[in-house]
Amino acid sequence: MSVHTDRYENAAARYFEAWNATGPAALQKAVAAAWTADGGYTDPLADVRGHEQIAAVIAAAQEQFPGFVFRPLGTVDGHHDTARFGWELVNETDGSAPVAGFDVVTLDDEGRIRQVLGFLDRVPEGA
Repeated sequence: MSVHTDRYENAAARYFEAWNATGPAALQKAVAAAWTADGGYTDPLADVRGHEQIAAVIAAAQEQFPGFVFRPLGTVDGHHDTARFGWELVNETDGSAPVAGFDVVTLDDEGRIRQVLGFLDRVPEGA
């Protein structure tokens, strides 16, 4: 359990805002609010650094899964500038969640993300 729960929850909230941002301008703004300028994102499908590349990964996921949103799954837990949280990709029409995973993030002193390490727990075949 975290002593500074708000810090980790706020970072996760900004992270989900970025993943759910619509339109290029909103996405760029949300990524800049969530990540440091040299922040990184790594999962089994991507390993990128910087706002532009992170926004491109998010935009590609949005194109692959139109009509879906990322939602938190469970609670955010953190300590020593590191947090973890689960998530699922939810179809807004029928509520199905074909993709789920968890992320581990490291934060700077201002609570912005320095690095994301993402893990996929559930992925549909062929995705």
